[in-house]
Amino acid sequence: MANSNLSNAKNAKNDEFYTQYNDIEKEINAYIEYDHNVFRGKTLLLPCDDPEWSNFTKYFAQNFHRFGLKKLISTSYAAESKKCKSNYQPTLFETSDPKFDKNKTAKNGKIFILNHDRTGNGKIDVDDLEWHYMEGDGDFRSKEVTKLRDEADIIITNPPFSLFREFLAWITEWEKQFLIIGNMNSITYKEVFPLIKSDRMWLGPSIRSGDREFQVPDDYPITAAGWRIDKDGNKFLRIKGVRWFTNLDHGRRHQPLPLMTMEDNIKYSKHKEIKGKEYQKYDNYDAIEVPFTDAIPSDYDGVMGVPISFLDKYSPEQFEIIKFRHGNDEKDLRLKNGACPYFRILIKHRK
Repeated sequence: MANSNLSNAKNAKNDEFYTQYNDIEKEINAYIEYDHNVFRGKTLLLPCDDPEWSNFTKYFAQNFHRFGLKKLISTSYAAESKKCKSNYQPTLFETSDPKFDKNKTAKNGKIFILNHDRTGNGKIDVDDLEWHYMEGDGDFRSKEVTKLRDEADIIITNPPFSLFREFLAWITEWEKQFLIIGNMNSITYKEVFPLIKSDRMWLGPSIRSGDREFQVPDDYPITAAGWRIDKDGNKFLRIKGVRWFTNLDHGRRHQPLPLMTMEDNIKYSKHKEIKGKEYQKYDNYDAIEVPFTDAIPSDYDGVMGVPISFLDKYSPEQFEIIKFRHGNDEKDLRLKNGACPYFRILIKHRK
């Protein structure tokens, strides 16, 4: 299955997935529409984003003036740190520059900075990027990149899936604003769910279901379904279960979810697990099992267990998050028949 690609990548540490330009644009537009000044006067850090490959840097460089950015900083890993290092070939962008050094390209990361009209053509865009080699290999955990984190107002990137927890902790240590891509199942991590429960992080608006296509390095091992090679020989993988994680506000999360009463759900639900049946109760927590987000009853005052995909449509003004996964005995929620439904979030309506 296509979503096994993500797990395989994480296990093998082959997680150089390049987000497509239109996916970045669609997501960012939601924040701009909600707050036109969300990026104005801000310094953006894009770690792990070499402009030779990354669409994040290209997108924000092209929109530098429109967004009113103060400064754009992008860093990349050294070639020897890349998973594709065996076949890594510097691009013309790098080799044609007088600063190019074959040894440094192998061992040192690169930093790209955009903050003024270098070319003198009256606009600030991708052609004005200036770069130099870093002292270290560009790892986000280094003192060098951490210093850039402290300077930045907002951090945006697609971090390595294998390092998602560590990367998120690195961001939240200094309460930075951020927008990053991760696996939907990251919600189940003990380091992640508390951020969602306390309304310090939520899901972005542009990916709610389905899958997304990512470009991968040329020597990425294709071992599962959901891949293609375009006319230029570029490899792409289609990945299920990815989401944007952020603490940037957007309008979707303040829109209440339209619901039916419990009686109408039982009468008219499209789900066979609901239609014509009573809602089941958990054996180890005083709550009802709601296996589908669109089956949440509007008139139930107690606690309800819902799937983690509920967070795609979660409004903090409409619902309160109570707990994750466990009952009163701190074991997985289980129904009267002994079955344990896949990870549930316990919620209730706000009065």
